[in-house]
Amino acid sequence: MAISAQAPDIQGERQSGQDVRTQNMMACQAVANIVKSSLGPVGLDKMLVDDIGDVTITNDGATILKMLEVEHPAAKVLVELAELQDREVGDGTSVVIVAAELLKRANDLVRNKIHPTSIISGYRLAMREACKYVDEKLAVKVEKLGKDSLINCAKTSMSSKLISGDSDFFASLVVDAVQAVKMTNA
Repeated sequence: MAISAQAPDIQGERQSGQDVRTQNMMACQAVANIVKSSLGPVGLDKMLVDDIGDVTITNDGATILKMLEVEHPAAKVLVELAELQDREVGDGTSVVIVAAELLKRANDLVRNKIHPTSIISGYRLAMREACKYVDEKLAVKVEKLGKDSLINCAKTSMSSKLISGDSDFFASLVVDAVQAVKMTNA
C-alpha cells in the first residue's frame, strides 16, 4: 500500500475590507465590555464558571481575561496585550478598554474614507503630545512629595492585589526599599 504525498489545501477563503475591520472591532469591543464593568473602586464582581464547574468570583480584569476562552484573532491580541500590561505594571484592564475604544474610533474614521496610515500617524502624534503634556503639566518630582504621599500611592497600587489586607506594612516596605536604592544625579 503506497502513501501518496498530497500538497495540503491552503487556498482557503480570504476576507478583507470593511466587513473584516468591523468584525475585528466588534470582537475587541466585546472583550472590553466584559471587563469594563469591573473597573474602578466600585467595579462589579463577575462569577466565572470553567469547564469542570469550578466557580471563580472576581473583579480583577486580568483574572477575567485569563479565564476567557477567546478564539477570535483580534480579540486574542487584546487579551495578550492585557496580560503583558498586567505583568509589566499590574493593570491590564485599562489597556483593553482604551485599545478597544481606539479601534472603534479608527473604524469610524476608515468608514469616513480616512486612510489607515493617516489614522496611525494621528494616533502617534496624539501619543507624543499626551506624553509631552504629562511631562510638562502633570508630572511631579518625587522629591517634592512627602513620604506619606508615596505610601498612599503604593497602597493604591496594591489595593486590588492579594496583599491589600496588609497594605500599610507593605506600602511602607516598598517606599523604604525604593528610597534606599534610588539614584540621584550628583
